Amino acid sequence: MNQQAISTSIDACFHCGEETQVPSRWQVAYQGEQKHVCCAGCKAVSETIIQAGLGDYYDFRTELPDLPPPVFEDQSLQARETLHLYDSDAMQGQFVTMENGLHTATLVVEGISCAACVWLIEHKLRQLNGVVKCSVNLSSHRLYLEWQQDEIALSLIMEHLLQLGYRVTPFSATQDEAIREQENKLAIRRLAVAGIGAMQVMMLAVPLYVGMATQYEFFMRLASMLMALPVVLFSARPFFDAALRSLRTRHLTMDVPVSIAILLAYSASIWSTLNQGVEVYFDSVCMFTFFLLIGRFLEMRARHRMGQAGNNLLTLLPTVGMRIPSQAIDQANIDATSVEPEVIAVEDIQIGDYLLIRPGATIPADGRIYQGITSVDEAALTGEYLPLAKASGDIVTGGTINIESPIIIQVTATGAEAKLSTIVRLMDRAQQDRPAIATLADRLASYFVAAVLITSVTVYSVWTWLGNHEAFFIALSVLVVTCPCALSLATPTALTAATTFLRERGLLISKGHVIETLNSVNRVVFDKTGTLTQGRLGLAGLQVIQPIVDRDNGQVLGEQALCQLVAALEKNSVHPIAAAFHSMQPMTAVTDIEHYPSQGVEGVWQGHILRFGRPDFAVAEAPAYPTSGDQGQWLLLSVDDVANTWFQLTDTLRPHAKLLIDRLKQRGLDVDLLSGDPGYAVQHVANELGVDNYQKNLTAEDKLEQIRQWQAQGDIILMVGDGINDVPVLAGSDVSVAVNEASDLAKTSADILLTNGRIDVMDELVGSAKRTRRIIKQNITWALLYNLAALPLAAAGYVPPWAAAIGMSLSSVLVVVNALRLTRAPKRSLAR
Repeated sequence: MNQQAISTSIDACFHCGEETQVPSRWQVAYQGEQKHVCCAGCKAVSETIIQAGLGDYYDFRTELPDLPPPVFEDQSLQARETLHLYDSDAMQGQFVTMENGLHTATLVVEGISCAACVWLIEHKLRQLNGVVKCSVNLSSHRLYLEWQQDEIALSLIMEHLLQLGYRVTPFSATQDEAIREQENKLAIRRLAVAGIGAMQVMMLAVPLYVGMATQYEFFMRLASMLMALPVVLFSARPFFDAALRSLRTRHLTMDVPVSIAILLAYSASIWSTLNQGVEVYFDSVCMFTFFLLIGRFLEMRARHRMGQAGNNLLTLLPTVGMRIPSQAIDQANIDATSVEPEVIAVEDIQIGDYLLIRPGATIPADGRIYQGITSVDEAALTGEYLPLAKASGDIVTGGTINIESPIIIQVTATGAEAKLSTIVRLMDRAQQDRPAIATLADRLASYFVAAVLITSVTVYSVWTWLGNHEAFFIALSVLVVTCPCALSLATPTALTAATTFLRERGLLISKGHVIETLNSVNRVVFDKTGTLTQGRLGLAGLQVIQPIVDRDNGQVLGEQALCQLVAALEKNSVHPIAAAFHSMQPMTAVTDIEHYPSQGVEGVWQGHILRFGRPDFAVAEAPAYPTSGDQGQWLLLSVDDVANTWFQLTDTLRPHAKLLIDRLKQRGLDVDLLSGDPGYAVQHVANELGVDNYQKNLTAEDKLEQIRQWQAQGDIILMVGDGINDVPVLAGSDVSVAVNEASDLAKTSADILLTNGRIDVMDELVGSAKRTRRIIKQNITWALLYNLAALPLAAAGYVPPWAAAIGMSLSSVLVVVNALRLTRAPKRSLAR
């Protein structure tokens, strides 16, 4: 091909000559012109050549460069161009969210076979400009990705993965289930072919071993070779594909020694058959492949089981919803039972839509009850089996079930912003973030592969020098028996099992360091209101100190009007104190409302400055508490820095708070109570729960300062809180828990979310963390001891290749089964 044909063809890539659309989204500047290229790979290569001053290559070359074979059959121009769809706002609205100014998404990666694949994907993606964070979960094959949209498009990231040999798609529960089903069917077919092949070849091998059919030896060997061929070409193909991908990227994985062992054993047996050699190992090849596939199949089933636990959340959503026409909503006192709704797909539900939810129906999106009173079953979401009463104004979550009466809800969140999607996203983020022990195991596994290859070559050389004709197969056994599959599975399976168990108990881990850090915690710190108490404060009474006169009518405000003033100040707050006034009609004339965390709220009414909250916040010189202030919490309303009215609020302890405190003390942990409440209620709660160390009247800064002092003394802090005022402490502690009624900001800052309100399960959190560390250490210890014990036996020639395959598979299965123990509650927990 001459240069004229290369440079002037408007539908050919400037670098490789492959057909491309014009204009192409990839272009290269060369000699003042924009040259079209077909993909990001050709763009990177051509820019490198030009920037190195070697642009003359394109002027004088006579042949186009060879193209690497596609990693997938559909890796054509059309398949690559379809990735553009994932850059559209409509598509990304289903699975992409914004966090701290970054785009985040969870993707499913196909083709991962071991920990080395995880390392390769993360290593390559982190080299891309605009990719801030990427981590892959080996157990679920999910990629958690954070990137800057203005620097790199999602389609380009997905294309880089495609070029590495991994197909990637946005995570969805339905699609993930379909992929798992397809993977399961294919694995069963490969296992069946390997098992049938192994049995047939063994039937032919046994007579040869005992010398019963020596006159038919050549034909039986030839038949064995043909029967083993489907096993090698079909059943063992996953090992070959992964090994080729590893070699192309110059990174060793455990599939490399496995593939070498299969190919060498089969090739050597063919040579022995055709040249009338002493031994053939077609039976060993088939059995080796069969046992390897059994191990991977069991590991895959365990991975699917743990992954399905999280996916079950997203499959809770129905496929359709019933939308009420907007003109019907405008009618006053609408009867939900008389409305004729429009049936629409869940994907078509928009924020602001009004949906009719009939009894027994699943709520299709997050929303607020517009009309109706009912109870909602949230067991699948929170683990709380008792239905919760819901009335007008209450929040309901998509995926929960309406129990009693028809209700109308107004949609507040859909798609990636819905609570179910957020929970699954937090679960994924927790499983992607690997603790130090997991990173160490992955690093050891990658070094192990190189050591295995070097050891096998050394063993072969030594036995050959000693004149042993079995040297080749002894080296094969070493190659197989020491493959570090179990070491790679030791940590990720245990972490996934632990997070799955805790989610089912109502604890959602959102960050990866939690399990590791919890093992070092020696001090647990609680907030009071909304954490140890129900957080559902109610107005018990009020005492007027100084009357307020309404300028509009000249009348003194009564108790109801005073409550309406406070309701207006607190109408936009999510604090438990504010919730006590949300059922009251707020006074509309209050303006310029401003919240002060841990102190109170301020506003303007008829030119007066109102302050409501802690006494020292409401007025410069706080008056004494009322004489009846032995129970509940007293807050002060002031007008122009003059004390006006005391409001008495009461709260009750959570049902299992006392049980939790007792259990934590039994574990030898120090328990403290830090509260912003200034009254007697803090001491009352501490005495009732048996907490000796408590402090009251603290601001957010005071709490954080106390945490810092404990940490300076060497304490590892577990903080439990709920409100906006707890955010600095939640972020500053070593591990933090936000209860289910927490504010959104508190949930973002916390490492763990308590989704069901049963605060006593945090004892299981501490216990599960210790069990997980113990299981991980057991798995890593077993994997190392197995390899160290098996290596000398195999090197001495005592382990045939088929036995090596059994040993390696059993080692991996043992690690997975041991990790699955974490999905069951310990006997002590069940007894409680």
